[in-house]
Amino acid sequence: MTDYHQPVLLHECIDGLALQPGGTYVDVTFGGGGHSREILRRLEEGRLFAFDQDADAKANAQALNDQRLTFIASNFRNLKRYLRLYKADGIDGILADLGISSHQIDTPERGFSTRFDADLDMRMNQQAERTAREVVNDYPEAELHRILGMYGEITNARTAASAIVSARSNRTINTVNELKTALQRYAPRGKENKYFAQVFQALRIEVNDELKALEEFLEQVPDVLKPGGRLVVLSYHSLEDRLVKNFINKGKFQGDVEKDLFGNEIKPLQSVTRKPIEASPDEISRNPRARSAKLRIAEKI
Repeated sequence: MTDYHQPVLLHECIDGLALQPGGTYVDVTFGGGGHSREILRRLEEGRLFAFDQDADAKANAQALNDQRLTFIASNFRNLKRYLRLYKADGIDGILADLGISSHQIDTPERGFSTRFDADLDMRMNQQAERTAREVVNDYPEAELHRILGMYGEITNARTAASAIVSARSNRTINTVNELKTALQRYAPRGKENKYFAQVFQALRIEVNDELKALEEFLEQVPDVLKPGGRLVVLSYHSLEDRLVKNFINKGKFQGDVEKDLFGNEIKPLQSVTRKPIEASPDEISRNPRARSAKLRIAEKI
C-alpha cells in the first residue's frame, strides 16, 4: 500500500480522530488504504466506511479483507445518501485526504502528471464522461482563462488561455506533451515545472469538479457526525484549505459567521487546532508531497 500512496501526517490524522475502539468512522478518500488500515488497526468491534470513486481503490479495499470495512464506490459528495443507505447513524469521525494519490500521479496513462506523455485524461472516476482533453479543446477561451486563473492561480492565465485556443485551431491537443508545447514559451524560465503543475492542477479540478464536491461534502458533515464527533481534513492547496477553514470557523464558505440574538455564533463545528498542522522537515524529506499539506481538525458542537 505504501507503494500505491504514502499517507501524509498519518499519526496526526489518526490522533485527530480521537478514535474509540467501538466507534463508527468514515474515510472518504480511501485511495491506497493507508489511513483506513491504521484506523482498523485501532478499532475493535467498530465500523469503518470508505469512499472512493477510483476502481484501483476498490481493489485495494478488497485486499484488506476486513469485515469491519464497508467500501462505497462513490464520490464523497454522496456521503449522506450512502450512510443513510447503510443505516450508519451518529458517525464518530470523518477523515478526508484531499490529495491525489502517488499511484494516480505515477500511472502515465491517467494523464495526471507532467512527467509522462499520455492522453489528456485526469479523471478520478474513469467512468466519467468529461476528460482534460475535452476541457482543453472544447471550452471557450473565457472559460479557460477563468479556470487557469482561479484553479491554477497562474499569473498569465489570459495569455495561456489564448495560447491554447490558438494551438488547437491548428490541430486538436490530445496529449500532455502537446499541451506543454503550446504553453512552453509562456512558462517562467527556471520555473517551468511549477507552472505546468499549476496548469494541470487547474484542469484536474475542473475535470473532477473538485471544489464543488468538497463544498457539498463539508455541508453534509454536521448532519452525519454525532455531537463531539471529529472532522479531520488534509488539503494540499490554498483553494481547498480556504474552503475547509471557512466552513469550520464560520459554518459557511463566504462572509462572516452568523450570530443569534444573544451574540452567540451559529456554526456546527469548532476548530480543535488553532492553526493547521503541517508536516515536519523529517517527513517532508521522506515524502516531498507532504510539503504543501495542511491538516485541520474540528469537532461537532
